[in-house]
Amino acid sequence: MLASYGLAYSLMKFFTGPMSDFKNVGLVFVNSKRDRTKAVLCMVAAGTIAVIFHMLIAYTELGYYIINKLHHVDDSVGNKTRKAFLYLAAFPLLDAMAWTHAGILLKHKYSLLVGCASISDVIAQIVFVSILLHSHLECVEPLLIPILSLYMGALVRFTIVGLGYYRNIHDIIPDSSGPEVGGDATVKKMLSFWWPLALILATQRISRPIVNLFVSRDLKGSSAATEAVAVLTATYPVGHMPYGWLTELRAVYPAFDKNNPSNKLVSTGTTVTKSHIKKFTFVCLALSVTLCFVVFWTPHISEKILVDIIGVDYAFAELCVAPLRIFSFFPLPVTIRAHLTGWLMTLKKTFVLAPSSVLRIIVLITSLIVLPYMGVHGATLGVGSLLAGFLGESTMVAIAACYVYRKQGGRAVLCLYGYSNQQSDGLSFPEDVKEPDTLKVAAVTLEVMTLRLELDILIKVQHERFFFIGVVN
Repeated sequence: MLASYGLAYSLMKFFTGPMSDFKNVGLVFVNSKRDRTKAVLCMVAAGTIAVIFHMLIAYTELGYYIINKLHHVDDSVGNKTRKAFLYLAAFPLLDAMAWTHAGILLKHKYSLLVGCASISDVIAQIVFVSILLHSHLECVEPLLIPILSLYMGALVRFTIVGLGYYRNIHDIIPDSSGPEVGGDATVKKMLSFWWPLALILATQRISRPIVNLFVSRDLKGSSAATEAVAVLTATYPVGHMPYGWLTELRAVYPAFDKNNPSNKLVSTGTTVTKSHIKKFTFVCLALSVTLCFVVFWTPHISEKILVDIIGVDYAFAELCVAPLRIFSFFPLPVTIRAHLTGWLMTLKKTFVLAPSSVLRIIVLITSLIVLPYMGVHGATLGVGSLLAGFLGESTMVAIAACYVYRKQGGRAVLCLYGYSNQQSDGLSFPEDVKEPDTLKVAAVTLEVMTLRLELDILIKVQHERFFFIGVVN
């Protein structure tokens, strides 16, 4: 029964889990009641598609192929898995609705409420599992116990964030967005913003199954392969603890950066600048790195965590030490990725992030193929390849951010022309300016043309002060 539920849940999180990233749509796009309605309608449509997909898996040959054939389970486990998958059909919609409203709350700085809702979700699941275990449901349909508990936890979370939205935000946001934030968001813009983030989350979810598959095949399905996969299973949650929370740093830029026009509508007691955000990010990185090295490099601490919390024996815990030490190097690429992703979310330029997910998978698989020829095997091969994938992804995100930053440089010139009013999709003249200052426009145009001419001469190494400019640079 547990295997059936675990398999159904993991499949659901892979296929429909990216819907939870609609939290970022609520964080960036929802500035009015009309924007919220569009976001909710998007989630209803996606939830309906998810329900249909779950029914196809449960009742058609597609489900038999995905569950029984690909995962090599017997008919008993396969039938129970498809039944559990059907029971979970409505969960993606409920989960996505909760996260969408959580994003709106984060936009208005109610992060404590969102955190309390998530904690309440976990507590509700534990309470309902305890209650249902003492009911007749254990004898009638034990598969429903974890599923109903999952639903109740999500319902509690949705209730808290929903009530928080209506109590604190609904009455203070306008019916529609004004021109100062670029007008009402469209469904097309929301989906264009969301799909690269969803793709990234999907590739992150599939990375670990790929690692488990290659590590097992590298050791040719022997007892050593089983042991390596078991070590990976034990080290994932422990290694993730000191740095996993860094991913949420991507919500800081959209929520606080004053270059985001929608933040001008949200009143805060203090002004948060880019410098503050960078310092906060650095402090979080330093804290995470310190935790990693203290926990994973201090003798016997990681073994004690594995023995006392995970419940493995000491000999097995010693096998996990080397992979856990590799996790110490994860905070840097995760922080870079989260920080730059948050900045790109603020600019609504998430489309440049899509190649990073592809590169992550390419680097991951390449590492899993190449490292065994260098004598790296087992769990160390898996975690090392994951680190390589993270580094590749972060590098591509940094390249994408540099590309966008270079294009953003043109805004400085537009400001000189008088386009000083920040909009969601560019710049405009202030409302009190009826026509441009022709003298200023002429002067700036002359400067730009002179700069371009000098750069052309410099590139051709024909500039009369070429040596002097080279020394200064």
